[in-house]
Amino acid sequence: MRKIFLVSFILFSLFFIRVDFTEAGGASLYLSPQTGTFFVGSTFDVSIFVNTGENNVNAVEVDLKFDQKKLQIASPTAGRSFIAVWISQPTFSNTEGTATFQGGVPSPGINTSSGLVSTVTFRAINPGEVAVSILDSSQVLLDDGKGTNILSSVGRGVYKIIIPPPEGPKVFSPTHPDQNKWYNNNSPTLSWEKEEGVTDFSYSIDDSFYGVPDNISEGNHTSVSFADLEDGIWYFHIKAKKGNAWGGITHYILLIDTTPPADFTLSFEPTLRSPVMTSREPTVSFITTDSLSGLDHYELKLIDLTKVPQRKETEFFIEVFSPYQLPSLNTGEYEVMVRAFDQALNRQDSSQKIEVIPIDKIFYITKKGINIWTIFLPWWKVILILLFLIILVLIIILWQYKRHKTLSQRRKALKEIEEKAKENGQEIKRKLGETKV
Repeated sequence: MRKIFLVSFILFSLFFIRVDFTEAGGASLYLSPQTGTFFVGSTFDVSIFVNTGENNVNAVEVDLKFDQKKLQIASPTAGRSFIAVWISQPTFSNTEGTATFQGGVPSPGINTSSGLVSTVTFRAINPGEVAVSILDSSQVLLDDGKGTNILSSVGRGVYKIIIPPPEGPKVFSPTHPDQNKWYNNNSPTLSWEKEEGVTDFSYSIDDSFYGVPDNISEGNHTSVSFADLEDGIWYFHIKAKKGNAWGGITHYILLIDTTPPADFTLSFEPTLRSPVMTSREPTVSFITTDSLSGLDHYELKLIDLTKVPQRKETEFFIEVFSPYQLPSLNTGEYEVMVRAFDQALNRQDSSQKIEVIPIDKIFYITKKGINIWTIFLPWWKVILILLFLIILVLIIILWQYKRHKTLSQRRKALKEIEEKAKENGQEIKRKLGETKV
């Protein structure tokens, strides 16, 4: 698609032949506003601008990325734009959190510090901080007959999505008190205040912020509990009846994540094919993902297996980042344990045992096998090698035995033949002597 875009605008520019031999300066793409605070359920506009860096440009491609869990595009284009020709209509995906704009103007192009490419209308769907970024794959093409990309910098916007104020009863939760925080409790309890004169409440829970409870009373109690809700974002909706009229609706958000991060493994540098290493300061690397609430942090604990009695008293987890260089280790066996936490504080553990051996020893026996220089052979491999050598020696001995036996038999047969030939020769001489007589 990008190649088609470039070729199309180069051909488009040839209709208005103009070659600019001036040196290209850097162009930039940026968003406006770059910050803002908006309510869940509301819409807001973000405009994309280009600064051509005092150059004439005639084509622009903008690739946007946003968090589809917190934002959705309601409209990719709104308001004015300097784009005269759209190479392709602006496209977007609320599933992947992407949008693309490709267009331009005829030669001699445009020279501006604030050229409006498009204004995108976003809808805030979940609370939290969210970034809208212009990707490095974007382009700003110089009007030089070559389509030279002069984009040198891209911008981003960071926006805060907050819960709107209640329009109905004031709701609170002893189990999920913060609507912006993820919890690993999937059985929430909610309570609400009851104003004077209120006789009934109607409430519901679903996965849509725009849910509306019906006009059927659930009673006049002021709390409710739900059990075993699925992981995800839930919305509790409630309204109160006063007299013969139902009031406004309050929406309360429940963020539930009971699933730990994905399984992961630990890798060490320098890399060996075994848990044995000669480096006293190895580096451990680790990475995992969390599909719902997202990763929060990692913790690491280094266990010295030579100090088993005191292990629980002296060793503890510390927060770390990957890659992490372990402290200077003495010769011995250790266990490295890493815990990954998501934002609901679900955790996934991964551990690996390593053994540090002296670097100056060519031959070193460990609990797990034999180390010969930098080659480690676990005991099962050593046993297999020894069995192979024993079998090889037995085969050689058997072969030598059979060879020796065969040679002996041949010598015996030759000797018998010689003796037989000798006897035959004597017999022939005897008969010849008799004939002469």
